[in-house]
Amino acid sequence: MRTVRKLFYGGAASALLLATSIAQADVTVLGWPGGPEETALRAATEIYNARAEVAEDDKVKLIFFSRDGFFDKLQADLAAGTDAFDANLLATYSIGRYAPYMTPVSLSEDAADVFGESVLKTMQFDGKQYGVPTDLSLHFLYYRTDLIEELLADESAAAKYGDISEKHLGVRLEPKSPDDWTWQDFAANALYFSKAVNPDSPTRYGTVLQLKNLLFNIMVFHSLPRSYGADWMDADGNITVDSDAYREALKMYKILVEAGATPKDSFSYEYAEANSAFGSGQVAAMIQWNAAAADLTDTEKTPVTADVTKTIAPPTGPDGRFTHVHGLGLGVNANGKNPDGAKAFIEWLSTEDAAKAYALAGGATGLTSGVVSDIANERPDLVPLGEYASNYGFVMNGGTSAKALSVYELQAKEFTDYLSGGKSLDEALSATKDGMADLLN
Repeated sequence: MRTVRKLFYGGAASALLLATSIAQADVTVLGWPGGPEETALRAATEIYNARAEVAEDDKVKLIFFSRDGFFDKLQADLAAGTDAFDANLLATYSIGRYAPYMTPVSLSEDAADVFGESVLKTMQFDGKQYGVPTDLSLHFLYYRTDLIEELLADESAAAKYGDISEKHLGVRLEPKSPDDWTWQDFAANALYFSKAVNPDSPTRYGTVLQLKNLLFNIMVFHSLPRSYGADWMDADGNITVDSDAYREALKMYKILVEAGATPKDSFSYEYAEANSAFGSGQVAAMIQWNAAAADLTDTEKTPVTADVTKTIAPPTGPDGRFTHVHGLGLGVNANGKNPDGAKAFIEWLSTEDAAKAYALAGGATGLTSGVVSDIANERPDLVPLGEYASNYGFVMNGGTSAKALSVYELQAKEFTDYLSGGKSLDEALSATKDGMADLLN
């Protein structure tokens, strides 16, 4: 969950590095290097190449290069018209950068039943499907079951909870199970479990907000305003960031910051720092990426809180329950030497059997409930992933455009300025609106 740093600069150097690393192959696929994504892709490729109906001329050869500077290097290679690979990695927030150099794909007839429309949308741009989704990132609500159980059983605590919510949020709320939380309930819980607000709190902070000026932190934030109806643009392309939805979400964050419900140094926090704070036992609940679940529920890696940590979908807003979702996938290079072979491989990856094989090999595949149930015993972590992606996942209008990453960076800068006291809400939203208009129109 960090920004990539540019490592390779010359187009000729890029081509040379690729040329020296590629063995002769009829369908060459550039994948995401390292981790479960590479392991899963290798396993799926082995299955594909062993299929009797795959001709020798269409067998797949995988290549990888460093994650450092990956997306900038890929952009340079594609723009230069490279034919060194036939298919390549895609990410939701960078599809628009690569679309001019890629060919839309046709997936299997049952792709929608395998992944669900929300997941398929992570690989779409301008109404066209540019890739097969292989791995997903979205948000969970992580909370302490022991704290919630004690709160729900204590009538005097419930009264104090109501007093706190009424004072800070302007509405008197009662403690609830996190399954029933609205975002106001999330905020009330965060306030109640913060010593700065409630000196009797068993935890120092009620939540941990990732407030560093970083684009991925804005993705975490987006699940809140989207539940109030937020989007980047309307159907006519008008920028809609200066809206009641964004205002309500930003004001809620501001309340939590000013009340001391999140650590004072949260403006330096991102993924790792939030996990450390929660795992220390001094945070009651937080919104975090699904990738954190494995460590935060592992008693060896997080001994203080793993046994009492549970995850569910993010809270509900007036427009429903939502989670930001983005994915990695594979698409077809328009200048590849074997586009038909690449298309056949990608179409196969979108079948039920291939998707399950990829998942069983370690991929974080977003699957519909009917499909993931077949592998739930082996991959129980994928059950909520597919459910949340299918039922609650969203991609902002413009979230796959060529300038999507720049929009996230702009919002990170302006929203951080507001939350840290550098700008008023009106100033931050006005600057964001103007900047987004320049980027997206």
